Amino acid sequence: MTEHKWSLTSSTRESRIFATLAIVAVLLLIAAPWLVSRGLIRDLFQIMTLLVLAQCWNLLAGYAGLISVGQQAFVGIGAYVFFSFAVFMPIPPALAILAAGIVAAGIGVAAASFTFRLQGAYFAVGTWVVAEVVQLTLAKQSVLGGGSGMSLPREFRETMPGFGILREMGFSKSAAIDVIAYWMVLLLCVVTILVIYRFMRTPAGLGLGAVRDNVIAARSVGVNATRLKWLVYLGCNFITGIAGALIFMQKQRVSPDTAFSVIDWSAFVIFVVVIGGIGTIEGPIIGVLIFYLLQSFLADLGPIYLIILGALGIVSILVAPSGIWGLISSRTGIVLFPIRHNLKKLG
Repeated sequence: MTEHKWSLTSSTRESRIFATLAIVAVLLLIAAPWLVSRGLIRDLFQIMTLLVLAQCWNLLAGYAGLISVGQQAFVGIGAYVFFSFAVFMPIPPALAILAAGIVAAGIGVAAASFTFRLQGAYFAVGTWVVAEVVQLTLAKQSVLGGGSGMSLPREFRETMPGFGILREMGFSKSAAIDVIAYWMVLLLCVVTILVIYRFMRTPAGLGLGAVRDNVIAARSVGVNATRLKWLVYLGCNFITGIAGALIFMQKQRVSPDTAFSVIDWSAFVIFVVVIGGIGTIEGPIIGVLIFYLLQSFLADLGPIYLIILGALGIVSILVAPSGIWGLISSRTGIVLFPIRHNLKKLG
């Protein structure tokens, strides 16, 4: 009788090829400030910040079932915490960025104590209410610039890591800040995707998927649904707060209207995830590239641009409910971020 040996694996040929290409792409992105124009660096910065926010929202809605339309609250909180340290209590920029994430997660605890009492559409509305309350509160603080906001102090900009080296290489002061913010958000983007991927491969990640599908069934097999939702919600708020600090560090100015923009930090993020494929790591990557192309070609149309985006989102839901990547994956079987484990026969 022939004995067969088996191994437990989750990688596929496509995922290994993609991992290699992704490493090459990251290396090219690191070198991009010397290879492409400053305008393209700013475009790449916007793409990656949107991708970070989309991955966080996808983890919340696509995996944990927490459909939030108030994540702009934590973008704004992160931005204002960063600027507050820069203006009133200067500390190293890296620490100010970390503090932005910590404070965003801390306020997320207070927000969750209210919103987690709500379900479904009520939860979504509750998150939006929290964002509006935070925006109105900060807009009334004259010490924070009120409705006009604050600018990043010139001397604080020059303490950013690598600023002096980039200046010696010939970058202007504003270009050096763009490059530093770009590298930081590239690091945040890579770490966010890898952390989410690794988390979804753990027993807790698998339990999160079970919670999304059926909370009662998940609890019956020992999954602590409440603890997982808290973990995901606070973790996403932490990352979102850091992203908010980086976004407005690059802009060098913050105001309530821009920091808490529901269109920029919620509507566009939801569009990216829905059109790309909710509940997949690949979906937001596809979605953000499609969004960038649409924005490049249609942004000059003004309000019509937003109408077209809305129409495309509706069509995408009707034609491909699981998003473009979901449609591709279901027809080809390709998975670039495999989460499930499979038995493979050796020999």
